[in-house]
Amino acid sequence: MEKSELEKAKSFIVVEITEYVPNAVVIKTVIKKMTGNITVVSFDSGEALTEKTSPFDTFIQVIDGQAEIRINEVSHSLKTGDAIIIPAHARNVISAKERFKMVSTVIKSGFEEVVT
Repeated sequence: MEKSELEKAKSFIVVEITEYVPNAVVIKTVIKKMTGNITVVSFDSGEALTEKTSPFDTFIQVIDGQAEIRINEVSHSLKTGDAIIIPAHARNVISAKERFKMVSTVIKSGFEEVVT
């Protein structure tokens, strides 16, 4: 087992995997493999991840609070229980107008070609 992963065959409460930290984004790895990863992330109010792209689709589910997710300049507001898929190669920014927690899941099914 990779040290950064959670212990296997042991139950946990997903929203309690990571705590809110003032003025910070906290990332906790649940599973990290060559074929994909699952992380739980907490954002304090006003915090954001820098704009990025990924060669893979990314599934985001908000598990506490409310998130603002911009995908290719289109803004989406998600609240607890909402989910969205960020398409491969899409420019995206995830930010917190108020603090929130999310689960991020990436499945690497192979390099996704850019469709032109």
